[in-house]
Amino acid sequence: MQVKVISLDNAEVGELELPDEFFGAAPRPDIMARVVHWQLAKRRAGTHKVKGMGEVSGTTRKPYRQKGTGNARQGSLRAPQFRKGGIVHGPVVRDHGYSLNKKVRRLGLISALSQKAAEGKLVILDAAPAEAKTAIMAKKVKALGWKSALVVDVTVDAGFDRAFRNIPYMQAMPTIGANVYDIMKHDVLAVTRAGVEALKERLA
Repeated sequence: MQVKVISLDNAEVGELELPDEFFGAAPRPDIMARVVHWQLAKRRAGTHKVKGMGEVSGTTRKPYRQKGTGNARQGSLRAPQFRKGGIVHGPVVRDHGYSLNKKVRRLGLISALSQKAAEGKLVILDAAPAEAKTAIMAKKVKALGWKSALVVDVTVDAGFDRAFRNIPYMQAMPTIGANVYDIMKHDVLAVTRAGVEALKERLA
């Protein structure tokens, strides 16, 4: 797949051959959905917690005698049917993450890259600037017509990252962090020349 390479000034600076096995595959929405679900599950904090009957504070004394009162038998005021009693089967601290095969994760990333290429929303950049100012970057982004974009490079310079992420709906990340969720969340996917080579190595 032959694509043109542009600069952030929207000037054409050459062409680049993209491997069809990574950028021209048939997108698999089902695989992408599985990978996104896996990513979001891993991000969940899982810190929700309620107290059970054995954890709430209160007396351990039996409220009243077993027989003779006419009331239902009770063993503790910390039981769930009483006010301020423990919660039955409530949420506890746990990890929501689960394992997903590496082959599925790889296919999900290939599908996301191919989906952007098929939609014409894959942009190949010559390089990302080492230093940048937010005002200058905002003008360049506006000239390119980007409303929401993700820039992927081998390594992201701290100055460029800071300037770019100050613009709403813009994000930059290294190739090692490129993932299905962030690719599909943004409208445009911009990958540098060096980023393409790093993605090919990662997916090989």
